[in-house]
Amino acid sequence: MEYEDMFPYEGRLKLLRAQHAYSPSEVRAILHLARQHGLEVIPLLQTFGHMEFVLKHGAFAHLREVALFPSTLNPHEPESLALVGAMVDQVMELHQGARWLHIGCDEVYYLGEGEASKQWLQQEQNSAATLCLSHMRAVASHVRARHPDTTPLVWDDMLRDMPEGLLEESGVPQLVEPVLWDYRADLDVPSKVVLMEKFRACGFPRLWAASAFKGATGAHQALTPAEHHLRNQLQWLEAVQAGPAGALQGIVLTGWQRYDHFAVLCELLPVAIPTLAICLQSLLHGSFSEEAKATVQSCLGVSSLDLTDFTREGACSFPGSDILALVTQVGLHLRSSVEALLDGNRYVTGWFSPYHRKRKVIHPVMVPHIQPEALSLLGRWATLLPELEAALTRVFYPDAVEEWLEENVHPSLQKLQSLAQDLSQAIGQPGP
Repeated sequence: MEYEDMFPYEGRLKLLRAQHAYSPSEVRAILHLARQHGLEVIPLLQTFGHMEFVLKHGAFAHLREVALFPSTLNPHEPESLALVGAMVDQVMELHQGARWLHIGCDEVYYLGEGEASKQWLQQEQNSAATLCLSHMRAVASHVRARHPDTTPLVWDDMLRDMPEGLLEESGVPQLVEPVLWDYRADLDVPSKVVLMEKFRACGFPRLWAASAFKGATGAHQALTPAEHHLRNQLQWLEAVQAGPAGALQGIVLTGWQRYDHFAVLCELLPVAIPTLAICLQSLLHGSFSEEAKATVQSCLGVSSLDLTDFTREGACSFPGSDILALVTQVGLHLRSSVEALLDGNRYVTGWFSPYHRKRKVIHPVMVPHIQPEALSLLGRWATLLPELEAALTRVFYPDAVEEWLEENVHPSLQKLQSLAQDLSQAIGQPGP
């Protein structure tokens, strides 16, 4: 579980909290519910790259690797390790007994481009790779020293291209377990096998894989492409079968909610639950067999896994299925129906173009070819909006509801409302 700014940091770190951050009691409730359902929580805390939620704040901006970008921590500053150590300790205080802590370390962009790094790299024996390994080792050593029963995990991408000898000599393989992530549907199986063999040869005792069930096919994705994610799982199964025996500890099915701290929301969790079920059952069965499909349909309470069927009222019975149904309607039909009217209706494009609308003029004979469809669409989507907003509000905090509606509903709805308003003014009627 990657908390980011939802974790209830205290003391000097309290400014990291989001407006609706969890309280300590809420975190404990999440962990209790997880245990009740046979789940073990592994907290994930970014400690190098993807540090925007920390480094965006003025109080920590001086710890950026590159002053302009809040993504990467400056590994040369002693305060950087002290900051990360304090964050680790606060997270572990609420996750006592956790067997693993994921310390992130993926996509450490701009490493080596800071002024301190440039000076450091002028020394012949230094490189961006050794700089990266040095910080990983420092963070992992802190975890091991302060929390000896907890094993640090790291994302593998910064390690992939490093020479075997450098990895082996760094001491990092004795401290962490790498998580090999690849979310593509056309994952290169032979290259993954080579990478697993390389990591084992360097001394990493255990490896993990990471696939995705959502949040990996587009920063603005609203509906989850199940086929893509299913293929991703099946490719990973091939890699596991072809790789070194017993190398993998397990597979992490990631479900990202944003591409980074400043990105928009991608698929909401309730929307992706069918895909998660498909992916999990496929991994358990070794394929998406008829047995796996039947289990998924039974768990979800559906008779079909066709996306269009999810829009029917009462089509699913799992928690959050009302959000799935409404979001699917929006994703499949809202923008396309508005664009069809504005760009595909020849009466709109020919007799009520932006030129006409600006001047509020229209041939009266054309009004019946435009107005009924515009008002019908407006009525349909204006009716759905409060139902969708109510469903989202039952699950998400107000800022998330506001953001999702502004990104996915309001732009198309406003285009419709603007057309209806202009049309009413053009024919001398008060607008809606």
